[in-house]
Amino acid sequence: MHFKKNRGAGSPRFGEAGEASKLLLILAVVVLAAILITYLILKAAERPENPVQNPGPVIQKPVYDQTMGDIKFTFMSARDMGNTLRGSESRNPSWQKDVKTTEKYVKVTIGAQNKGLANIKEQVWDIGNIIDSEGRNFVPVQYSIESWLPEQNLCGTLLKPEFEPTPCTKIYEVSKISKGLKIQVVANKKVGNEYPSDKKETALIDLIVSQ
Repeated sequence: MHFKKNRGAGSPRFGEAGEASKLLLILAVVVLAAILITYLILKAAERPENPVQNPGPVIQKPVYDQTMGDIKFTFMSARDMGNTLRGSESRNPSWQKDVKTTEKYVKVTIGAQNKGLANIKEQVWDIGNIIDSEGRNFVPVQYSIESWLPEQNLCGTLLKPEFEPTPCTKIYEVSKISKGLKIQVVANKKVGNEYPSDKKETALIDLIVSQ
């Protein structure tokens, strides 16, 4: 005769243990899926980083006025006069002869205005060299060109507060190949209410050269 062995009352059946394992596995998968979905939602909600852009070369804007202390310098005019200063265009057309160069003459006028509260004395301000895009310096012409300058050229004269800009005109010999012309403006550096002659500062103003 065969006798069936009795299982203990507290021992789980094999089928029940398998079902429990499947439930635990399903639960783990569900938890992992929930974690993954939550992660993806959070990532999608994050603000995307701005893409790194190549800014390219920095283009400098033209500068047509500069202020140093209480003196404001402003571009007024610049004219390409070619390789000849014609006597017929001078202040003395009856006797003035032409003056020639191998390159070109450029006539520049810059205005200076006192933006302060008191007079600025004479010889405090001026205009200097023309400088081209390659850094070449061209000094003002000092010979035989007075007839093409204003009869009362006011470079460096006294500046009264908030009067109209005082024009200063100079003529330069400039290379024919020069481009990107700028002009130096010069002023004594303001110390307190004075402009000591031993302290100077300079700035550059772009020129628009007409024919």
